[in-house]
Amino acid sequence: MFYGTHEHSIDDKHRLTLPAKFRERLGGEVVLLRGIERTIDVYPKDTWEASLERITDLDPLTREGREMRRFVYSGVTVSEVDKQGRVLVPPDLARHASVEKDVAVVGVRDHIEIWDRPQWATHLSEIEGSVGDVAERAADRRG
Repeated sequence: MFYGTHEHSIDDKHRLTLPAKFRERLGGEVVLLRGIERTIDVYPKDTWEASLERITDLDPLTREGREMRRFVYSGVTVSEVDKQGRVLVPPDLARHASVEKDVAVVGVRDHIEIWDRPQWATHLSEIEGSVGDVAERAADRRG
C-alpha cells in the first residue's frame, strides 16, 4: 500500500528518485500514465491492468468510452527503476502534469501520483474544506 506525501525533485536528465519506502512495492518496472487531475500516475507493472479494469470495461461504441480509453492508453509508458531508485519521467507526461523540477510524490493506496509541488499544495488546500461533505455522502451510500 502506498501512502504519505514526499517532496522530491526531477533532475536535469528528467529522472525522479522515488521515495525509498515505495521502491520495493513498485518493483523493477513501473507504468507511468496521465492522471485525470493533471498528475502522472505510477503503478507497479504487475498490478496496473487490474487497476484500470473500469476503463477497459467502458463500451467502445460510446464516445465517452473511446475518449477515456484514448486519454489513458495513449499516455502509457513502461519504465525501469534503476539501481539508485530513479525513474525517467517522459517529457509528454511532464508537460501534462506541468512538472519541471520540484514535485510532490503522493501515495494513493494502489499507486502513486506525481504532482507539481505548488499545484499539490493548492489542490490539498481546496479539498480540505470539502472532505467532510464527501465522507458524509460516501457514508450515506453505504448505509
